[in-house]
Amino acid sequence: MPLRAVLFDVDFTIAKPGPDLGPEGYQRLGQRFGLELEPERYGEARAHAVSTLERHPELDHDEQVWVLFTEQIIRGMGGDSDRAYECAVEMTRAWEHAHNFQLFEDVLPTLEELRAHRLKLGLVSNTGRNLDEFVMHHGLDVDAAVSSGTHGKTKPHPTIFQATLERLEVEPAAAVMVGDSIEDDVEGANAVGMRGLLLDRENRYPDVAEKLTDLRALPAALGLH
Repeated sequence: MPLRAVLFDVDFTIAKPGPDLGPEGYQRLGQRFGLELEPERYGEARAHAVSTLERHPELDHDEQVWVLFTEQIIRGMGGDSDRAYECAVEMTRAWEHAHNFQLFEDVLPTLEELRAHRLKLGLVSNTGRNLDEFVMHHGLDVDAAVSSGTHGKTKPHPTIFQATLERLEVEPAAAVMVGDSIEDDVEGANAVGMRGLLLDRENRYPDVAEKLTDLRALPAALGLH
């Protein structure tokens, strides 16, 4: 079936957290709560938090999961105190605002090229963020944007992909999903009949043969000329 649509994950695929959501941002926010957080410990603390992250058993969207995830990062950075939870709530709220994110430089040129091939474009994200505001703030030319916060289920649950495809009026076999998570984006898309493409900007998955390291390679990977 001819390709008709391309769907994208949002965080770490088309957008990256800005300074207020990074190591120094954690440090500055921690100071407001009397916490002395060490930015150099952020990477290790986040990796540990990822390893302990527990999803909702039915893949329901649950903001509390991300508050506890963020609390683990804060404690891992040296903020192991009673105020770590309060600080985590505030940081989680900061992730809801579009202005706290920056687009990767390869995003807008790639979207423009895909549009030149008359493809429909969509966003699918595990977030409580208002994606319509995000799209408007960053000037993204897309046809549909579905967040787990509004849909109710998180990737890789099949219904969040299906909801996006329904908005685009495209069959799964005519669509591709691009994202940075093998489980959420690639395997989740495959399960509903879409092709899933991994975007591995930091080479976290050296053993995966079919992947992108830069979105500018996407049109060629899709066979567009």
